[in-house]
Amino acid sequence: MNWIDLRSDTVTLPTHKMREAMASAELGDDVYGEDPTVNRLQAMAADILGKEAGLFVPSGTMGNLAAILTHCGRGDEVIMGDCAHTFLYEAGGISALGGVHPHTIPNQADGTLLIEDIKHAVRSDDIHFPRSKLLILENTHNRCGGVSLSQDYMLEAAQAAREAGLAIHLDGARIFNAALDQNLTAADLVDMVDSVTFCLSKGLCAPVGSVLCGTKAFIDEALRIRKQLGGGMRQAGVLAAAGIVALEEMVDRLSEDHQKAKNLAGYLAEIPEIRLEKSSPNTNMVYIGLGSLIKQDAKAVAKGLKDQGVLVGVTGARQFRLVCHYWIGDDDLEKVAQAFKTALS
Repeated sequence: MNWIDLRSDTVTLPTHKMREAMASAELGDDVYGEDPTVNRLQAMAADILGKEAGLFVPSGTMGNLAAILTHCGRGDEVIMGDCAHTFLYEAGGISALGGVHPHTIPNQADGTLLIEDIKHAVRSDDIHFPRSKLLILENTHNRCGGVSLSQDYMLEAAQAAREAGLAIHLDGARIFNAALDQNLTAADLVDMVDSVTFCLSKGLCAPVGSVLCGTKAFIDEALRIRKQLGGGMRQAGVLAAAGIVALEEMVDRLSEDHQKAKNLAGYLAEIPEIRLEKSSPNTNMVYIGLGSLIKQDAKAVAKGLKDQGVLVGVTGARQFRLVCHYWIGDDDLEKVAQAFKTALS
C-alpha cells in the first residue's frame, strides 16, 4: 500500500540527491575531528544560525540533552514550559543522566511563557533551593500546535532571562519553519539565545541527525558531553552529507509544507463534527478534534483511516495531529479528507 503518512515530518525519506551525496561522501574519523563532511556541515549550520560553532549529534533529544548538561551541573535547575518537548518526550534524560532539576511553568496557547512566570520561577540564593541556571524555549512549539514564536517575544524572554542571570537554550527542532512563518532568517530568531538545536531529520528530509550551535567554547564542552552520551560516530560524514543537501536545498521549500497544511485544514474544516484546534493550521501542522456527535474515539477513527492507507498521529482521546512534509503530495490532501469522511460514517 502507498501510505499517506501524516504522523510526523520525521517519517520523511532522504531525497535522491541526498542518497547520492551519502554514497560519495568524503570520510574521516569524526571523533578525531577528521571527517571533512561533518566539519563542513557543522560550519555551515553555525554560519546559517549566526553562531560560532556547531556540533553534529545523532538526534534532537541528544542535542537538547548535551546542551542542558553543558549549561547546568548536578542539582541545578532549568526553567521550561509544561508542554516543552524536553519535559514531555525526552525520557527524563536531564534528571536521569545529569541530575538537573526541571521547573515547569505553564505554556500559553501561543507557545509562549509569560514573562512574569519566568521571573517568578527564578530561585533566590538560598541553600534550600536548587540554583536556577537555564531557560529553555521551543520554536516552533510542537504541543501548542506547531506555532512559531515571534522575534519580539524571543527578545523579551531573553532579556528577562539575562536579567535573572540565566542562560537560554532554544529547542529549535523546526526553527526554519518558524523563520519562514515569521518572514525572517533563522539567525534573526536565534541571535538572542546562547545555544540552539535544530533537526535535519524532520521537514528537511535528512535520514539522521541534528546540529547543536553556540559559541566555540560552549561547543568544545558540549563535544565532551556528546562523547559521554555515546554520540561519537566515527565516519559520520556518510550521514552529514545528507544534512548538507538538506541545508542547501530543503529549507526554502518548507513554505510548500505550510501551504499544504492550510489546504488540508480547509478540506477538513468542511467535514461536519471535525474541529480545527490549537489555532490550526500552524506552519506545517494541523490539529483537529472530534465533535460531540461522533461516537468513535480517536483510536478507532485512526484505525479506519489506516485501513484506507492514511496514517495520522493520535494526540488525545478525541484529537489528532497531521503533519505535512515533502513526501505529501497536493493530490493527497483531498484523499485524506475523503478518508476521514469514510472513517466517520
